[in-house]
Amino acid sequence: MSLTARQLLLATLDRQLLLERQRIDVAEAVRRLCALQAQSPASPYVALWNRVEDFEPADLDEAFADRRIVKATLMRITLHAVHAEDHAPFHAAMSSCLRASRLYDRRFTSTGLSPEEADALLPALAEFLGEPHTGPEVEEEVTRRFGEHAHRVWWALRTYAPLHHVPAGRPWSFALPNVYRSSLAPSAPTPPETAAGVRKLLLAHLRAFGPASAQDFARFTLLPRAAITQALHELDDRLARLTGPGRAVLFDLADAVVPAEDTPAPPRLLPMWDSTMLAHAGPGRTVPAEYRPLVVRRNGDVLPCILVDGRVAGVWRATEAGLELSSFHTLGRPGWEGLTAEAAKLSALLADRDPAVYRRYGHWWDKGLPVVETRVVKG
Repeated sequence: MSLTARQLLLATLDRQLLLERQRIDVAEAVRRLCALQAQSPASPYVALWNRVEDFEPADLDEAFADRRIVKATLMRITLHAVHAEDHAPFHAAMSSCLRASRLYDRRFTSTGLSPEEADALLPALAEFLGEPHTGPEVEEEVTRRFGEHAHRVWWALRTYAPLHHVPAGRPWSFALPNVYRSSLAPSAPTPPETAAGVRKLLLAHLRAFGPASAQDFARFTLLPRAAITQALHELDDRLARLTGPGRAVLFDLADAVVPAEDTPAPPRLLPMWDSTMLAHAGPGRTVPAEYRPLVVRRNGDVLPCILVDGRVAGVWRATEAGLELSSFHTLGRPGWEGLTAEAAKLSALLADRDPAVYRRYGHWWDKGLPVVETRVVKG
């Protein structure tokens, strides 16, 4: 089966609940979406507002508080919000990658300590974090064993140890200093557990972002090619192979469906680091190639984007005057009407939580963006 670029776009939007908001429990929504980028505490809230009908931020507050949704370092070595039942297999899938990213980094190797010495602290760390503690409190505990190297040892451990971030209240549940709690047994996952985790994560990625290539999955996770190839081989009878506009083979769930090519895509205001922007290897799915350098910055920041007909058309930001919507090309009256209606609703949500959301990233606008049209929507 061969799919057009439009069909691939619509398939991803449909699975990301971006074609139509769904009346769905927030924990179940996160499960269906695979994972929500949570590098900024606000982003899971804005992500779900775009996807869940009548979304109430308090519902996500509660889901974090009762640990139905958890926040942890996972894919791409960044913070994600995932369904609690998915954390253990996802962490098993990512464990080797997370561990290598820190224990073979010069910031750790410069201590002269071995990876085994860091690993040896995991049982004691798990016991200490049976109750929540802040990062400085954990570092103080680590100091008793590693002295001057405690800061760098804890820098490594907080990335690859099985930990959850603990909610600390409004506006977006999590705030500095970070608070941690142990989430799993401290022993490293066995090879069968790791392989099973990669398979589960691959299926979740396809369910949320498919059809997708092996390169797309590698981009989303940073997993090595060998692990991905093994998972694809082991899941062969559950997957369909497709083709698209490019040369890469696409994979999808055997029973997955693709929307009709003439399905309309409504306007949306995505959060910073929305997972949809990071789930595929290159531009073209939701981000036009010419706009990718504008919205995905070299340091990894992914700006809050406006979607028109399912594709990135510009960016938005909170200002003292209201939500500022900036397009990279002329949108016309229908496009602006839909976006301003969405912006008015988002302004109402932000007014109760954080009207200055993402304000610290305003320097990207100060440095200049090729804006063609701008609208400011007051809350």
